[in-house]
Amino acid sequence: MSRTTWYSGFAKSASHFCGRPRVFVLAVAVILAWIVTGPLFSFSDTWQLVINTGTTIVTFLMVFLIQNTQNRDTEAIQVKLDELIRATKGAHNALLDLEELEEERLDAFKRRYQALAAAARHELETGSPDTGTPEP
Repeated sequence: MSRTTWYSGFAKSASHFCGRPRVFVLAVAVILAWIVTGPLFSFSDTWQLVINTGTTIVTFLMVFLIQNTQNRDTEAIQVKLDELIRATKGAHNALLDLEELEEERLDAFKRRYQALAAAARHELETGSPDTGTPEP
């Protein structure tokens, strides 16, 4: 198994595991235990450093795991949307892979669809249906 495959599998499993209610309860329990031990350690700088260091490390690592999972999920959704566009009669295939366009081109598509939406809302206000395709 390649490193990328190993890491993706690990990231997916770790993200899934960390999203469970039991893990949240465990995190709350750790914080409560830290709070309860405050008086035992006279609320010292070391006592504070323990929770600060622990939460910083966990947060730092989780950012990478969550980002990997989010990237994979986003990519899968984009592929599914591309397939829906490709398979829908009358859909514009130019919208496939839209997320890869430069911002200016993406903004041009956005303005075009905003104009179509505004025209459809205007049609609704005049009593016409807003279904169908506006192109001939």
